Amino acid sequence: MSVADSKSIEVSLPVDARQKRNALVASVLGWSLDLFDLFILLYVAPVVGSLFFPSSVPTLSLAAVYASFAVTLLMRPVGSAIFGHYADVHGRKSAMFFAIIGVGLSTAAFGVLPTIAQAGFVAPVLFLILRLIQGVFVGGVVASTHTIGTESATPEHRGAMSGLIGGGGAGLGALIASFVFLITSTVFPGDAFAVWGWRCMFFSGLLSSLLGWFIFNSLEESPFFQERQKQKAAGMAPKTEAPVKTLFSSSWRSVLLLNLLVTFGGGAGYYITSGYLPTFLKVVNGVPNNISSLILIGGSIVTIISAISVGALSDVIGRKKTFIVAGVCMLVLLPLCYLGMAATKDTTTITLYALAISFLGNAGYAPILIFLNERFPTEIRASGTGLSWNIGFALGGIMPTFVSLLAGSVANIPMALTAFAVGIFAIYLIGALLVPETKGNFR
Repeated sequence: MSVADSKSIEVSLPVDARQKRNALVASVLGWSLDLFDLFILLYVAPVVGSLFFPSSVPTLSLAAVYASFAVTLLMRPVGSAIFGHYADVHGRKSAMFFAIIGVGLSTAAFGVLPTIAQAGFVAPVLFLILRLIQGVFVGGVVASTHTIGTESATPEHRGAMSGLIGGGGAGLGALIASFVFLITSTVFPGDAFAVWGWRCMFFSGLLSSLLGWFIFNSLEESPFFQERQKQKAAGMAPKTEAPVKTLFSSSWRSVLLLNLLVTFGGGAGYYITSGYLPTFLKVVNGVPNNISSLILIGGSIVTIISAISVGALSDVIGRKKTFIVAGVCMLVLLPLCYLGMAATKDTTTITLYALAISFLGNAGYAPILIFLNERFPTEIRASGTGLSWNIGFALGGIMPTFVSLLAGSVANIPMALTAFAVGIFAIYLIGALLVPETKGNFR
């Protein structure tokens, strides 16, 4: 009998309070520091666009920046294949450590790059090469952070843990980036931000490497991985092929492909909401950097609330029903928020719309992490979760580039976002209807 056909069993291993706490902190902070590094680019997208991809058409310059962001996302599956294999064979802890350090160092390197005015076409080439390198490490972070936390949680709290790691970590990462953005835009106001401010934003990536080193020193290995190693040593665990090879076998290929319908929708929803919000505030609403950073801080806090509450909801009503409820809400409400936010100049009203967009955009993927964990057994969980998440989010991460290209002008961005939201969440709902209920299937 193949692994994919094996009987579904809910497994709960004894985990002491210290391990639960350390695993929670490591997973949340590991993922938040990773996304902090990615959010830096989103917050400085208009400035980076003019320095590395200048164009007389602002939306084309933005599209180039978002394309460079998408390049990172496209390399994430490669990172998941490398680090996911390592995490499944050698353990989650060390895979997480090397991936986090790599992300921080590669992010800081952007701060020393020459601009196109200084080095010509070499500048965007170096920029894209660094994005490729960063993407590999980012993919590795997912393979480890998205398994060790939920594997250390109790069964009745795994959905909430999923939201806390996936969405809460993203919100915390965005929150840290918002504070850094607020500080640098205050220290380097106006034109000075385009000279030194954006470089200091990237240099702050060194903080994630330093914090990561401190965080993982006290972390213990996942109890599920430890149990698996004990079974192997005792000759009780069935022999399996390399995790990535197993995932693309006939037994698991259909599972992987079906997962992508949900992960694509969740990822695309995230990137056209929280990911596009900094640009929307600047180029559509014309909000100053210091006000924008405060709005984004509020949005980050709402993101954390949304992710944890919707993740916890999946513990009560199941993963599948939660996907359906979230999908319907986003399909109906997001277009209204985009168009309403574009039509107002009142700062309070803009803030309320931005908070609503942040809540909706992060509700869709809050249960995805635990759903993926429950789709795969321990021996291939890091690889399966990492590849499903990263391929789906890579495809979803391309959407902001297409939004900017389709819009053609700043005035058309709200309508382009509306059209993409309808299409994306229609696909998400199809996936939600097709996938099985996985609550209670963790082995």
